[in-house]
Amino acid sequence: MPDVTTKKFDIPKAMKAIVLEAPNKEISLTTVEWPVPTCVENELLIKVEYVGLNPLDGQYAIEGFCQWQYPHILGLDAVGTVVNAPKGLIPTVGDRVMWHASLADQGVLSEYTKVPNYAVSVVPDNVEPCQAATLPCAGMTALIALDKLQIIDGDTLLIEAGAGAVGHFAIQFAKQRGADVFTTAAKHNHKRLKCLGADAVFDYQDKKLCDKICRELGPQGFDAILDSIGGETTLRDLELLRFCGRIACLKPLPEISPELLFKKAPNISIVSLGGAWLANSLCAQQHMSFMSKLLLDGVADGSIHLPEIYSVDFDEKAISDALNKQLSGGFTGKFIVKI
Repeated sequence: MPDVTTKKFDIPKAMKAIVLEAPNKEISLTTVEWPVPTCVENELLIKVEYVGLNPLDGQYAIEGFCQWQYPHILGLDAVGTVVNAPKGLIPTVGDRVMWHASLADQGVLSEYTKVPNYAVSVVPDNVEPCQAATLPCAGMTALIALDKLQIIDGDTLLIEAGAGAVGHFAIQFAKQRGADVFTTAAKHNHKRLKCLGADAVFDYQDKKLCDKICRELGPQGFDAILDSIGGETTLRDLELLRFCGRIACLKPLPEISPELLFKKAPNISIVSLGGAWLANSLCAQQHMSFMSKLLLDGVADGSIHLPEIYSVDFDEKAISDALNKQLSGGFTGKFIVKI
């Protein structure tokens, strides 16, 4: 019989973590010593390797979240190696995995963390872990939005903020589904978005934006719109929608006049990746694992191109600076923290 060696890791009792002592406008963070999590039942203990930063991390660092207790470990997207798992559980010890963590629980900006086994996906050998860390939040949000919009071959789709991480992935997956993709972005990003597959790119600062879109699209309006901005942009997007068109919103809805609602009769969807955890939906959490695999397979076979990656030190000031830069506007790419 072959000699089977089980991998074993020395697991400390304490670890380094980056925490938010309390919500604050400066996103001031602290480095602390924190107990290594204790796992139960179907939970995996993971040694974190890379953490992907998202604008959502910065937003909640400033505003706080109703279910957080402080100090709170920030971070939602991570890649790491399983170092402890119950016997028979898959993935197992030694596997490298990727996941999007629960918004309600402690985050992943720490040397170790725990996560249910059904919410992770194994990272293929030909995908670098720092690449995988760019995928969960933005990639899964894009996929959920396109599913809610029921994008099919021949649909006309407007993706707001195409240069952002969600837009970056949404453009590529929408083209794979056969949509005609229109998007908005700053002028210096137009060439890059065309290379990703966008059929038409418009300057979001253009005062005649709607007129130019209508000239390009025609009078019928879009079949579907992915609105990642909210506020007045949502109202503008509803005007650009065809009658009974579909819009997926990543931000809270503004007040919409009855006249506009009855004029367009839109099918409005709200996209909430964190809702899979907040609603305690096991099916939705498992679906995140399926979406993760789709994203990883796309990177592995070259059909999905990643945003530019910027490395960030596992340091409270470096992470704070990166989060603030994301929120200041105009940043494209992904900040990845190497633990």
